[in-house]
Amino acid sequence: MTEQVLVGLDVGTTGVKGIAITAGGEVVARAEAGYELRVPKPGWAEQDPEDWWRASKLVLASLSGERAGEREVVGIGLSGQMHGLVCLDEERSVIRPAILWNDQRTGEECAEIERRIGLERLIELTGNRAIPGFTAPKLLWLRRHEPDSYARIRHVLLPKDYVRLRLTGELAIDVSDASGTLLFDVARRAWSEEVLQVLEIPGEWLPRALESPEVSGHSEEGVPVAAGAGDQQGGALGVGVVRPGPLSVVLGTSGVVFTALDRYVSDREARVHVFCHAVPGVWEAMGVMLSAAGSLRWLRDTVAPGAGYEQLTAEAAYWQPGVEGLLFLPYLQGERTPHADPHARGAFTGLSLVHDRGALIRAVLEGVAYGLRDSLELLRELGVRPESARVSGGGARSRLWLEIVASVLELPLELTAVEEGAAYGAALLGGVAGGVFAGAAEAVASCVRVRDQIDPNPDWREAYASGYARFRALYPALRPLEET
Repeated sequence: MTEQVLVGLDVGTTGVKGIAITAGGEVVARAEAGYELRVPKPGWAEQDPEDWWRASKLVLASLSGERAGEREVVGIGLSGQMHGLVCLDEERSVIRPAILWNDQRTGEECAEIERRIGLERLIELTGNRAIPGFTAPKLLWLRRHEPDSYARIRHVLLPKDYVRLRLTGELAIDVSDASGTLLFDVARRAWSEEVLQVLEIPGEWLPRALESPEVSGHSEEGVPVAAGAGDQQGGALGVGVVRPGPLSVVLGTSGVVFTALDRYVSDREARVHVFCHAVPGVWEAMGVMLSAAGSLRWLRDTVAPGAGYEQLTAEAAYWQPGVEGLLFLPYLQGERTPHADPHARGAFTGLSLVHDRGALIRAVLEGVAYGLRDSLELLRELGVRPESARVSGGGARSRLWLEIVASVLELPLELTAVEEGAAYGAALLGGVAGGVFAGAAEAVASCVRVRDQIDPNPDWREAYASGYARFRALYPALRPLEET
């Protein structure tokens, strides 16, 4: 018998992850194919878009079943790394390697954008300030440093949208991914003619912008392909965050606190990102910390190479909240939220002779939780009043860490039955495009289920209230040392 499935592809920084699910949300197949990250110079990050397509073909072939006719794919959704710059010529051929979200070469261009548009107006239009990861500064960098390549540009895409082009032959983007280009009027859910004019970027280079569940084209086999979503919006959809209510908290390499909004509203200082959500008529705001589970991985590789994470968190469990005054600042590669400071650095403070490896680990777990609390407080300033959060990411496998995060945020954390994040959300969008669901809300209601809840520990509340107050004072105190 042929099984009908929905497929989601997540075009990530290290590889493409794919998932096939039934209309009831059951996972029937998973696949993954990796590729290289190129670092031509310190602070640069590039990839060959053809690597994304080769990996996507392998993943799609695996998800379709080893034997012809084993599975019938009725809808495909796309998600992936945001902000990357893919430049195509008039033949739709790649001009140069894609410049990725984590590339840091565009500091001067960010300053130029804020100067030419005006910071207040830029935030009003796009919901964000200019940071090196976004797409627009990359275009200005290319114009200044590689004029021959810039002169050949006829089309600009983001990573997942290049996969769409190869899959369907269509040039398109979804509104959530477009929101991260700094060229999009987020309130109007359309390209910003004002930003394009001021920055002298031709509007005809940009693909049509669609709502995430819309059909953007069809594969050679005639399968409808949804417009899709950026990885954070896809991940939030995958845990059921489709409207104001539960937050999405991601404990991945980076950390994210994400909320849906029923109207466009921006933080006047752009300390949180405001984008269109993957649900039509819904926006989102999120705080992003750059080193969440990445902080724990750094500590493991530095002081306990080869040790398993379960062993490390077991050592951390011996210590009481607050770790007898030990604090960790998780700014190992700069920070975004709440401090847009690429020069911020991490630190341990309060070390004494009583502290051991387990104490360092506990301090890292708590420091990351405090960093997430910073994002939550900024969302509260926008009027968000959450009562719970859906948690995902590799760090969510640690029960201790979840209890710490729940206690610091003072919110119960819910775990969903499927943990595939962005790929799962993409599959749900594929289901809407394929006519299986009437919309994103119906897809979530049919497929997303909560399997567990972790409540705040009331015995830890006082210790973490005190610890968070000390954490808030740490960055301002250390910043003068970084400036020298």
